Amino acid sequence: MKVPEHLILEIMDGKPIHYKGYREVLAGTKSFSEITGSSTLQSLIVTHIVMLLGKTLDESLFTVLTSEAGIHLNKHNNLAGDILVFDTATLPISSINEHYAEVAPRVVVEVDISADPMDIDPDTYFFQKTQKLLSFGVEKVIWIMTKSQKVTVATAGADWQVKDWGKPVEILDGVSFNIGAYLAAKGSPFA
Repeated sequence: MKVPEHLILEIMDGKPIHYKGYREVLAGTKSFSEITGSSTLQSLIVTHIVMLLGKTLDESLFTVLTSEAGIHLNKHNNLAGDILVFDTATLPISSINEHYAEVAPRVVVEVDISADPMDIDPDTYFFQKTQKLLSFGVEKVIWIMTKSQKVTVATAGADWQVKDWGKPVEILDGVSFNIGAYLAAKGSPFA
């Protein structure tokens, strides 16, 4: 059975990577919005980082895209990201359109893995996607994992770092976040 395109999260190496839970949608036991929506914790983290970037980055120098923004790496790879930070010189307003970006953002931030583990092992997905982004020219890929409360920072040509989410993580140009401290200040039990 052909899976409808709206259930495909990304294309990696020419193969579809479906949203986690797509089989339940096909079986009629879940709706599409149930498997594609973010949890309130994921949404809070993404919103916090986007607001931080909005307050600190010069909008004339940087463009920040969210909402699973797409990146077209090549014919066989269309990936998406929770937060993409581009140099405006690399992605000028004249290049903003109804298609995926075809240039590398400086930074990609991901919160959790949305790929179906039946399509690809989560560890394999994490490492392959990160490496593909770095090879494409992304300077830094940041993964925030809510269950383990860990943040992985991957940069090309350097050792990847894994930190507790209560430690500061630099996004770029002196802009940092600390998920644990932010959640503690909000009174969250996830701090």
